[in-house]
Amino acid sequence: MAEDKQETEKTFADLGLCKELVEACENLGWKKPTKIQEKAIPYALQGKDLIGVAATGSGKTGAFVLPTLEALLKDSQERKSVQPFFVCVLSPTRELAIQIAEQFEALGSGIGVRCVVLVGGEDMLQQSIVLAKKRPHVIVGTPGRLADHLSNTKGFSLHALKYLILDEADRLLSMDFEKSLDEILKAIPRNRRTYLFSATMTNKVKKLQRACLRNPVKIEAAFKYSIVDTLEQGFYFMPAALKDCYLVHVLSSKKGATSMVFTRTCRETDFLALVLRKLGLGAIPINGQMSQSNRLGALNKFKAGEFNILICTDVASRGLDIPSVDVVVNYNIPTNTKDYFHRVGRTARAGRSGLAISLVNQFDIGPFKQIEKHIGDDFKIPKYTANEDEVLLLAERVTEAKRISRKSIKEGGGNKRTDRLDDEDEEDIEKYLGIKNKKLRRK
Repeated sequence: MAEDKQETEKTFADLGLCKELVEACENLGWKKPTKIQEKAIPYALQGKDLIGVAATGSGKTGAFVLPTLEALLKDSQERKSVQPFFVCVLSPTRELAIQIAEQFEALGSGIGVRCVVLVGGEDMLQQSIVLAKKRPHVIVGTPGRLADHLSNTKGFSLHALKYLILDEADRLLSMDFEKSLDEILKAIPRNRRTYLFSATMTNKVKKLQRACLRNPVKIEAAFKYSIVDTLEQGFYFMPAALKDCYLVHVLSSKKGATSMVFTRTCRETDFLALVLRKLGLGAIPINGQMSQSNRLGALNKFKAGEFNILICTDVASRGLDIPSVDVVVNYNIPTNTKDYFHRVGRTARAGRSGLAISLVNQFDIGPFKQIEKHIGDDFKIPKYTANEDEVLLLAERVTEAKRISRKSIKEGGGNKRTDRLDDEDEEDIEKYLGIKNKKLRRK
């Protein structure tokens, strides 16, 4: 068995990559290719169009960055110069676009790759100036902003583009991006290589395949919904009124660990982060309503360890490579099953271990059972238990922290609906504690 394993393990050099890129992988600490890289890169080097399906955290970004850099290097050697606007990568989120660009720059530093990020939330005129001055080899952007530049930026064109890459392709093909994507496809040459990569795929991919891919090779390094072996999953079942108490209990028991807590709304991220900070926990929010600079600032502070708890919406569940995440907490159970897999894919990345904990109440049973069903027909996520009396000891502190946080938000021009909902939460806790105390008195 050991001999068989040794025979199947390949190096980046075995995949056909040039010496410069093999050295770049070594410099980043990439010892051997992941499954998706091992399967995709040889076909990409043969000039094939690709559809790649792989679990989040499987190294799919490297699977398209490396072969396009190889092609860019060969093209520059043949031309004796490097062609600008050689590669265009489309991403559904600004943060993911920035991280993809960072990977291009890290792997391409030895060959002088120039990369520009075009995303919303930044000054468009300034981006136009950078495009004109830098003449980048690689553009990474969100569809809306790239379409804006193609329509409005004088002298900017992708008529010589050689590679189009769509990362998180299922979201790029959603209605949110379809119009911008159509405009981009009309503005780029038909004679190009096209790669689609995603952790999950939808029927819309087939439509795009017929429209703009030529005899693509489909590569699957994972099942439709996949969980890596190094991820431990579990859930706590609790009354809805005690969810915040259980959250504090979980995070306090994992003190020092880096954690991502996923909520359903932007408002909840801000409120929960404030509550947790009042309780002495290092929490910072990130959501789609924040400005780009604030979002990046929050992300960088979390990466740097200034805060060890990131409270986020699903905007952060896709593609963000934060290697040191130890724990993912589902504060709300997602109604869209695949969002669960993207969330828990933030931990246990690249062979590391990780923990995913879900806070489940009576209203979450249906969506939670659907998640279990998609993991496997007979699979059951283990149930964790906590001493409820210990959890209830937190109730007074949690309620007070929520009261102070509501007051802070109100004084800062907060949302009345938030205040009303949180008052209802407080009443629910008081009712629950009253029922609990009556039961104890009867005993």
